[in-house]
Amino acid sequence: MGLAALITWFVAILAGLYMLAVWLIENDVTSRAARSRLPAPVIFGHLFLAAAGFTLWAVYLVMDRKTLAWAAVAVLLGIAALGLTMFLRWIPVYYASPDSPGPPASSLAAVSDAPAEGHFPVILVYFHGLMAVTTLVLVLLDTLGLGG
Repeated sequence: MGLAALITWFVAILAGLYMLAVWLIENDVTSRAARSRLPAPVIFGHLFLAAAGFTLWAVYLVMDRKTLAWAAVAVLLGIAALGLTMFLRWIPVYYASPDSPGPPASSLAAVSDAPAEGHFPVILVYFHGLMAVTTLVLVLLDTLGLGG
């Protein structure tokens, strides 16, 4: 189960890096697009914690020290808090875009005027979240010794 958690964590990181690339490309300071609703410290804090937690988990798998596993759980909770914060700030941007299923809001009606996170592929946002939740569950189960 520990290896499965490592794999899902890695896949979540890859999806997150893709969204980071989109955010960096679309967050052009010279454009007239709306200002991003995702603060850079939150984004880069999420990225830093994800890398640190992934490393802790990999070292735990090699050394088999429960202290490292619990440290990875603590870091993972911080990652989840920042990720949930970004997701909740992304939802209004998504529903304001013309491609969303709901009625478009007037402040972000044009795609070109959307903030950088308005260009995230929706399926990737949900996939990233699914991998993150799966990772959290697998890490908790393995750390508590409930996995097979």
